[in-house]
Amino acid sequence: MRKGIPLLRWLDIPPAWLVAMLLIAFGLDRIVPGLGFGWSWSQWLGQALIVAGVGAMVAAVWSFIRARTSVIPRQVPSAFLRSGIYRFSRNPIYLGDALILTGAILHWDVLPALVLVPVFGWLIERRFIRGEEDGLRAAFGDEARDWMRQVRRWL
Repeated sequence: MRKGIPLLRWLDIPPAWLVAMLLIAFGLDRIVPGLGFGWSWSQWLGQALIVAGVGAMVAAVWSFIRARTSVIPRQVPSAFLRSGIYRFSRNPIYLGDALILTGAILHWDVLPALVLVPVFGWLIERRFIRGEEDGLRAAFGDEARDWMRQVRRWL
């Protein structure tokens, strides 16, 4: 009999954490409206950050597709990505998530919710990034270590 993935384990994926943070920010705006400063430019900046975040994610996924390796966290990589957007960030998909979260908070003008951005980064680093980097070092050794010394984790 094949065991299924427990629901909580299945939900422990980066997009679920992003959605949770977005819901908290949105909920905070609905429960306690008027927490922003009413700056019109924050909506434009928010939209620009969302576009930049989606762009970073698309560029990263394109790199995965070209290399024919899995984009799914916690899977053993079959290829080592270090070109394209991976020359600038070791984690462009997570960076994209953080940009989208920041952009949504600015767009909604819920400035106190900006505290969620470092919380999100901390959670993602501990739940995913550290293990993924360990996997890269195990699979690709010195090549991965050299790349990690040259390229920053986020940006």
